[in-house]
Amino acid sequence: MRKTFAIAAAALALALTAAPGASLAHHGWSSYDATVLVRVTAPLTELAWGNPHGTAKVAHQGKTWDVILAPVARMEARGLTQEMLGPGKTVTLEGYARRDGTAELRLERIIAQGKTVELR
Repeated sequence: MRKTFAIAAAALALALTAAPGASLAHHGWSSYDATVLVRVTAPLTELAWGNPHGTAKVAHQGKTWDVILAPVARMEARGLTQEMLGPGKTVTLEGYARRDGTAELRLERIIAQGKTVELR
């Protein structure tokens, strides 16, 4: 019994240290209002290019919005590069805001340097 518990505890500890925050980084679609498409054209203020998906920040309606991008591999496969999205670069974001009023936008598509990229 002790050995089983020790193995389970070790596996849990390994999972938590291997991907800290990964479980918090995933977002389900039910949290977003898919009936209202939000379109924002503004410069990005921050960009994090990483997995499980990229994130960015943009100023919109007097708030700083968190922007949920797609996984890096998907964005790059569709022709979107980190260099196209750097802070200060103006982009057009199209996506859905959270239902609870949190300033967070889950993107459907992004237009950067004249290129439209579907993220979903």
